Amino acid sequence: MSQADYVLIEEHDKWIELTLNRPANFNTLSEGMMHALQHTLHDIAKREDLSCVILKATGKAFSAGHDLKEMAAKVSDTYYQQLFKQCSQLMQSIIQLPIPVIAEVQGVATAAGCQLVATCDLAVASEQAKFAVSGINLGLFCSTPAVALSRSIAPKHAMEMLLTGEFISAAEAQQKGLINRVASAEGLTHASRALAASISKKMPVAIKTGKAMFYPQLEKPLSEAYTFASEYMVCNIMATETQTGITNFVNKKKL
Repeated sequence: MSQADYVLIEEHDKWIELTLNRPANFNTLSEGMMHALQHTLHDIAKREDLSCVILKATGKAFSAGHDLKEMAAKVSDTYYQQLFKQCSQLMQSIIQLPIPVIAEVQGVATAAGCQLVATCDLAVASEQAKFAVSGINLGLFCSTPAVALSRSIAPKHAMEMLLTGEFISAAEAQQKGLINRVASAEGLTHASRALAASISKKMPVAIKTGKAMFYPQLEKPLSEAYTFASEYMVCNIMATETQTGITNFVNKKKL
C-alpha cells in the first residue's frame, strides 16, 4: 500500500491535517501505518510555513493500538523489539517535531492509540470518545504506552488505567489532563480547527521556541530548568519579529 492509503493529508493556510485512514482495521498502528505517519512527519519537520498539525482519524476508532493480528503472525523477540522501537521512534518524532500536534479524537483510543493521544501536545475529543490502555486484559502490561501516559497525567491516574484496562470517558480524560477540550461529535472538527487557528495567529518563532524548550525542561532539576529556559527566552526575545512585536505593543500602549 502507498503512504496515501494509510494517511490522508489536507493542507490549510497555516496548519496541516493528517488523517489515519484504515477504518476497517480501527486505524491500528501497524508497521505500514507507523511507517507512513513517520514519513509524513519527517516531511512536515522540514517545512517553514506551518504552525501546527491536526492528527485525526476516519471511522469509529481513533486508533486501537498495535495490530494484534500482525503481531500474532510474527512471534519472535527480534520482531517485537523492532516493532516497539519503531513505535517509540514515532512517538518521539511527534515530541521532536518543531511545531505542536493536536490530536482530534472522534472515537476509541486504546493501548498504543491512547499512547498516541498522550504523546500529542494537545488533544480535543468528541463526547463519544473513550480511552484505555487495555493490554492488561490480555496479560500484557502496556509498558511503552505507560511512558507517554505517565508524562501526561498524574502517576496514580496512569497506574489505575494501566492496571485495570478500563475505559474512561472524554469528560474523565479531560478531568485527568489527558485531553484539553471536549466537543460534540458535530462540533469536533470545528473545535480542533479553532485551536489550530488560535495557535497559528501567534509568531512562528514563539511557537517553535516554546515546543523546543518545554519538554526538555520538564526533565531537569529546578535550577537547571530555569537556566535552560532563560537561554531560550533570550534567543526568543532577540528575534527580529519578537522585537518588532514588543516595540509595536509598547508604542500602542503609549498612544
